[in-house]
Amino acid sequence: MIQVLFVCLGNICRSPMAEAIFKQKINDLQWHEKVKSDSAGTSRYHIGSQPDPRTLETLLQHTIPFRHKARQAVSSDVVHFQYILAMDKQNLADLKQILRPVPEHLYLMRDFDPKAKGADVPDPYFGGQDGFEDVYQLLQRSIDGFIDFLKKRHPAL
Repeated sequence: MIQVLFVCLGNICRSPMAEAIFKQKINDLQWHEKVKSDSAGTSRYHIGSQPDPRTLETLLQHTIPFRHKARQAVSSDVVHFQYILAMDKQNLADLKQILRPVPEHLYLMRDFDPKAKGADVPDPYFGGQDGFEDVYQLLQRSIDGFIDFLKKRHPAL
């Protein structure tokens, strides 16, 4: 079983959106028995909270129903997840403090974006609905790139 963790600051905007998009794509590929995912935050700000309403609205506009409660990334995540994808460089740095030993399988989400490799996924929290749609679109591209990476790395999928 391949397990993937998506991580942002509070686990209510970017990382749950990435998790929802990824789960839909995994289901479409019929990999749901072979690949699982979760999302978490590097902070404690929103533990137990639902995703931001704008996240849920964006997902529903793209016919992706989703349920999630925010949680904080913990050191044991390094054992359970084969791939950990941070939404930005600050969260990547924070994960390197949380996850010990620092895993080899830690990436930036946009390491897989063909249009902006290594760029940050911008945090839409303080903006309007348009920012959430923009994040949705770049997550779509990045997740497609990540799935291509998984196909190459795990041909048995």
